[in-house]
Amino acid sequence: MSRITRKSRDDLPAAEQPLWDRMLAAGDFADQAGVMAQRLPIFSQTWALLLQLGQEAVLPRRYTELAIVTVSLLNACEYCIDHHGPKLLVEGLSAEGVRTLLDYASHPELNEVDRLVVEYAIAVTRNWSQTRDEIFARLHQHFSEAQIVELTWRTALCGAFNRFNDILQVQTAPLATPAASEAAAQV
Repeated sequence: MSRITRKSRDDLPAAEQPLWDRMLAAGDFADQAGVMAQRLPIFSQTWALLLQLGQEAVLPRRYTELAIVTVSLLNACEYCIDHHGPKLLVEGLSAEGVRTLLDYASHPELNEVDRLVVEYAIAVTRNWSQTRDEIFARLHQHFSEAQIVELTWRTALCGAFNRFNDILQVQTAPLATPAASEAAAQV
């Protein structure tokens, strides 16, 4: 059970309710967002940013999800794995492929760029102060600077989400409907 009471859409000021609705269209993150809503600036600014990044689609969804799931596997954040693993299924990975993502070097479902994204997500999460220029040279072969910045930000932010979810014991609730599951996989 969550250590913090979860707020619902109805607990929010009317001006924030459309953001809640847009957030739910991205997936069933009501548990996490409901805890964040204890402090409206955290809920509002975080979800506005995530939704804007998703709408602009500077970085292909596959790479964002590979990074998020990699970080979540490293940090053993079940909430994020449960919510983002299905998005990798939509991107063509098998359930076993998602579970074994950290074995990226020999992962049969990953191509060269996928492996680079996983390697970079590990570096951002575990070795940020020891990361050398070599990996950036490889990143620049496949990504623009804006994409590298977004990949770095989304990876680092996921680590923060992992810690937020785990320390507050944000619980994973099953998606409400099959349509909600399908929508979550597409956003």
